[in-house]
Amino acid sequence: MMNYFEEALEVLISEKSSIAAEWSKTITNTVKNPFKDGNHEKGMLLFDLIIQALTEKKTEMIDSQIKNYAHIVASDRMQAEVNIAEFIKSVSLGRTILFNRLLPLNPTIAESHEFLLIINDCFDQFIYHTVEHYSELKSKMNENHYYFISSTHKDRLTLLGQMTSSFVHEFRNPLTSIMGFIQLLQDEKPKIKYLDIIAKELTQLNLRITQFLNISKRDTYDLTIELFSIEQLTNEVIEFLYPSILGANSSITSSFTETFFLKGSREEFRQVLLNIILNALDILSSVSNPTITINTEKSKSNMLKLTISNNGPKIDDSIFPHLFEPFFTTKKRGTGLGLFVCKEIIEKHGGTLTCDSSDQLTTFIIEVPYVSNQE
Repeated sequence: MMNYFEEALEVLISEKSSIAAEWSKTITNTVKNPFKDGNHEKGMLLFDLIIQALTEKKTEMIDSQIKNYAHIVASDRMQAEVNIAEFIKSVSLGRTILFNRLLPLNPTIAESHEFLLIINDCFDQFIYHTVEHYSELKSKMNENHYYFISSTHKDRLTLLGQMTSSFVHEFRNPLTSIMGFIQLLQDEKPKIKYLDIIAKELTQLNLRITQFLNISKRDTYDLTIELFSIEQLTNEVIEFLYPSILGANSSITSSFTETFFLKGSREEFRQVLLNIILNALDILSSVSNPTITINTEKSKSNMLKLTISNNGPKIDDSIFPHLFEPFFTTKKRGTGLGLFVCKEIIEKHGGTLTCDSSDQLTTFIIEVPYVSNQE
């Protein structure tokens, strides 16, 4: 007399084809499936593996076969762009149909335990490996799509950068001539109205152009490397901005503990100072007794710490994380490149640019290597 395990196995072997056919029909009627023409064969393959697992009491080789078959199914589902939830639903239907065929045997829990444990393990492994591989394939596809989109976007940005750089160069040539003639007019006809305003606006325009050029060329252009005094450069910038400082009713003070010499691009450091001070002047337009303070000190071995502080309002917490991002600006006419370019310049010279903002002061902190003894 056969025990339950043997009886159930015989039922599964003899009714395998009809179980697979019922499963295929149920899937076709209830689940969206582009593989409906092959469902019967796929069901038969899975049942063959289950029968083999029951016969051999589950070996590592069968586990490997189930995994390989699951990967094939996952690839099919991926290519057909089928939602993986539909697959899980269809496999669950197959398991239910199989168990329903075994119900007439009416076994005790103890009798059916080992048999059902092996079947459930086969189904669970099949679902797990299919979903896992499907997720891997999906992630890889998304990565490929992202890479393609990113690569295309970079190509377009490169082309746009080249076009912008070319345009800005062409624009800068006549601008330089205009600035020169304005300077001549100021020297020859100092009483002509509005020349100082025109000169100021042209200087601002030239500064913006320099920012765009620095972004488009990055590290590809030659810099004039020289040794210069940060104190002397700061005083020159303050003198250059004096009309703007007066116009904003601001005061600016500087304190240098000693003479520090930097080695790098003087023009780029000039741009950093200009950008930060001009930003401060814009912010200080809304406060009383607006003040800018510039200090220098040694931060650590061969490192200069230069701070530029203003008593303007605290930078909003929502803005602060984006302060040095390109094209981020809160100004109506801003480009969002000023602080980004400043950070790039300082980092290119082996330093750091950070910001600290409170209700009392907003301070930009530059730490950069300095040269001892002007060597």
